[in-house]
Amino acid sequence: MGATKMKSFLVAATAALLLTGAAQAEGNLAANGTDLTLEINTVDLKFSQEVWELETGKYYQLDITSDGNEEISVVAPELFRNAWINQIVVNDLEVKSYGLYSVEFDDAGTFNISFVPIRPGEYEIYVPGYENRGLKGKFIVK
Repeated sequence: MGATKMKSFLVAATAALLLTGAAQAEGNLAANGTDLTLEINTVDLKFSQEVWELETGKYYQLDITSDGNEEISVVAPELFRNAWINQIVVNDLEVKSYGLYSVEFDDAGTFNISFVPIRPGEYEIYVPGYENRGLKGKFIVK
């Protein structure tokens, strides 16, 4: 492809992207998030919800609560690797984190994780060692 044709192609492709609204974010992306809840029952080995449907580019605030009957770790490494994490809040104390692998409960309590998914896919969230016994779910990011 000649230089003139390449230049024309790039101009046309850029114009097409702009006209389709590929970049529509305005204002503060990390404001007015959608609330998500995961309550973990370690006695009955149940998650309060097993599937969440999310969208890339939207802000979410996930409350993960454990009943504290058993010491557990909750992991969702692929989701957190494919999301921008704004902050993690525990008892009104905020942690600004560059990455996240898991959160661990020694007692009853709640972690609030604020994030924006950036890649589509299906991502598991689970309690290691209990995923085949009921403590497992997934996030479907579109």
